[in-house]
Amino acid sequence: MTEHPLKDPVAENTWDVIVVGAGFAGLYMLHRLKQLDLRVLVIEAGSDVGGTWYWNRYPGARCDVESLSYSYSFDESLQQEWRWPDRYAVQPDILRYAQFVARRFSLYPHIVFDTRIVEACYTEPDHAWRISTDAGVHYVAGVCIMATGCLSVPKSPDIHGIDRFRGRLLHTANWPREALDFSRDHVGVIGTGSSAVQSIPILAEQSARLTVFQRTPNFSIPAWNGPLSEEQDRRCKDRYPVLRNRARNTFSGDFREEGGMKLLPASPAEREKALQHRWEQGGFHYQYGFTDAGYDTRANEIAAEFVRNKIRRTVADPEVAERLCPRDHPFGTKRLCVDTGYYETYNRANVELVDLKRTPVEAVTARGIVTTGMEYDLDTLVLATGFDAMTGALVRMNVRGRNHERLRDRWQGGASTYLGLMVANFPNLFMINGPGSPSVLCNMMLALEQHVEWISDCIEFMGQAGHRVIEASPDAERAWTDHVNRAADRTLYPRADSWYVGANVPGKARVFMPYVKGFKAYSEICDSVVEKGYEGFVFA
Repeated sequence: MTEHPLKDPVAENTWDVIVVGAGFAGLYMLHRLKQLDLRVLVIEAGSDVGGTWYWNRYPGARCDVESLSYSYSFDESLQQEWRWPDRYAVQPDILRYAQFVARRFSLYPHIVFDTRIVEACYTEPDHAWRISTDAGVHYVAGVCIMATGCLSVPKSPDIHGIDRFRGRLLHTANWPREALDFSRDHVGVIGTGSSAVQSIPILAEQSARLTVFQRTPNFSIPAWNGPLSEEQDRRCKDRYPVLRNRARNTFSGDFREEGGMKLLPASPAEREKALQHRWEQGGFHYQYGFTDAGYDTRANEIAAEFVRNKIRRTVADPEVAERLCPRDHPFGTKRLCVDTGYYETYNRANVELVDLKRTPVEAVTARGIVTTGMEYDLDTLVLATGFDAMTGALVRMNVRGRNHERLRDRWQGGASTYLGLMVANFPNLFMINGPGSPSVLCNMMLALEQHVEWISDCIEFMGQAGHRVIEASPDAERAWTDHVNRAADRTLYPRADSWYVGANVPGKARVFMPYVKGFKAYSEICDSVVEKGYEGFVFA
């Protein structure tokens, strides 16, 4: 066998490729690189595979993409073997799926667990990444691939005195593994994003009393979740090749996506019928159902008001219903929530909604939370306050490129990449679902497969061509980042203070990070780049 140019003489802790993260992206990346006969090591902070589905164990944790679509497509026998019990999979089932995949493809022996990267530094002239861990172990690799996830760095609320609280303090993104008893507790929840919307109905059932501290109401669409029958499972699996191909030719990367319609040209009766149809389909089917709602404020308000009216009909107390109606951002410009019984929860006698815009938090005490309205004594405080999204994990590590330039310094004014895959001056450093790619705006499973396959094909090409180094050119990075920004500016997305633009992290540059033109358009651009001889990349 011809020796791969990326390979160095075997030395202790020297690898051809190091992958950071053993979530779904890292597992598939490892599988592909093993097939290239490269020496690969995966470094994972958790104690097992699964990534976000290892850490996020909060009550009600569930994927918001349908399970038959949110699954690997690269292996036909794997698709046929695994059986999803529900339309939308719960966290334990998704974690078991990740473990099943890791065992099935013999990936566990190539993963180091309970280890965090504290520094990754590119060195010349050996063209190597030198990686240091919190365990005091140092590794060297020709290529470093960041599979760190878009939502992997939890963010705590900026509330003075949070450390004073003497009750049980929990974060949805780092939930304990053991079962917790809330039956005698007054539980408080800060936040009303996806994690809160999923956990609040469960916590309301489990606790003596629940107080939700809402900073900003979010739009949520029912999942209409339920068990998947054997007939539904078989019908999908029989058509998987067709369905997967369909997914690759959609905006969302989801084979459930149907063609949308424009709301504005339709008659009131046609609009009402279409809105109700999409509502009954549930989840993101509603958001992707109306092609002009993402660009036109009038169309968007039609879609938004339909949801608000559903909230008003569901919540018995009119005042509480109005507090739950979002009005500070266009529909869909923040991550849409997909729920089971969320709005109905506010009809329970043991649930209270506190509007922090009307009565802001003044302090957190040892006993609970004090607002301008009153003091709430709490036994448990749950922080459902989200993540430092998309860039958090990358800037948290001390990643240094040529001339010791730090990635966090490069991104101080906003994330900039070429195709969401690489950054100029950081050779042989790939990112999976990085800023500048569709990532969180589409089916993440298909998005990561596309990136993993592109990266592994690129590494294989380098071996065949005798290249040792690849990096993005500065001009290509600037042009792509400008394109990403211009595309976002044509939509309503930038009008929301969302984690898409980093608005939830004080001091973070306000730049819209995902690529808004969708999976199909993006993957075609990536294919075109390869066809043009990896246009925009520089090899050495």
